[in-house]
Amino acid sequence: MSGTAWRLTGEGKVEEIPVKGALGCGAPFVWVHLTTNAEHAQTWLRDEAGLPPYIVDSLTAAETRPRADKLADAAFVNLRGRTDEELDGSDMLASIRIWAAKGRVVTVSRKHLVALDEVVTQMRDGTIRDPGDLISAFATEITEDLDPVVGDLGDWLDDCEQKLTAEHIFELRRGVTKVRSEAINYRRFLAPQRAALEKLATLPGDWLAEDDRAHLSAAADRAARMAEEVEAIRERAALVHEALTDLRAEQLDQRGLVIAVVAMVFLPLTFITGLYGMNVEGLPYAKEPWAFDAIAGVCALIAAATVIYFLRRHWFR
Repeated sequence: MSGTAWRLTGEGKVEEIPVKGALGCGAPFVWVHLTTNAEHAQTWLRDEAGLPPYIVDSLTAAETRPRADKLADAAFVNLRGRTDEELDGSDMLASIRIWAAKGRVVTVSRKHLVALDEVVTQMRDGTIRDPGDLISAFATEITEDLDPVVGDLGDWLDDCEQKLTAEHIFELRRGVTKVRSEAINYRRFLAPQRAALEKLATLPGDWLAEDDRAHLSAAADRAARMAEEVEAIRERAALVHEALTDLRAEQLDQRGLVIAVVAMVFLPLTFITGLYGMNVEGLPYAKEPWAFDAIAGVCALIAAATVIYFLRRHWFR
């Protein structure tokens, strides 16, 4: 288990302190952050932090979804944000689990969140003064970090729609599938995250100030907009994929048509050459010296007439 703790002193300064004994230092505001997936975190949360078992399980669970629950005079919040580490499975976002009470916040993450660095910077600068500031900072930074990523998906899909031609079928199919998969994965967490932030903004408690609730509401609105955008991206990607499938089918039909035309051109020629290639007596003009040239000329005329017929019928367009 690894972790860091910060406390706000009576003089308004922020100090980084050891995790051991951090919650009992008597400071007006203490934040403890644990980065772990081991059982040592459960021991610390249970024995030193004194949290109930169901809170300990929620903070260290392997699978989590965004949510916000009121727990007596405290709250449990789980949010999802981008990480710069590799994730297992189909998860696109890593989780940050937060237990907050008046003057005390404990956060646990298994992967390093990109937004965590900015929140730590705000804590060291003295911008964060209470649990409400910390939670609203996490919500704001996570949504601001995700916003351009979702926007890039939409921009890439715009480029795909502009290049939607038969020449780019193989190039676009794999990219559209990737965009659609990412949009589905983001949607899995953005929709419940919006609900969690909206619920958190309305939770009763004096540890959430009015400006904190306003920031949480703004983050919830942004999460709602991103959820709507990824839903639109998913539907647009499905339409682009269908268009690519139609183009592919049309391309196959055109190639099949060319093969059919070629077969129709050579079908009568094959019949004539096969007929005169039989090793039997009685074939007309078989003994004449001009017979080969005549048959070749007839075959050329038949081939030209067949091609002209298909051209007049516009089969080659």
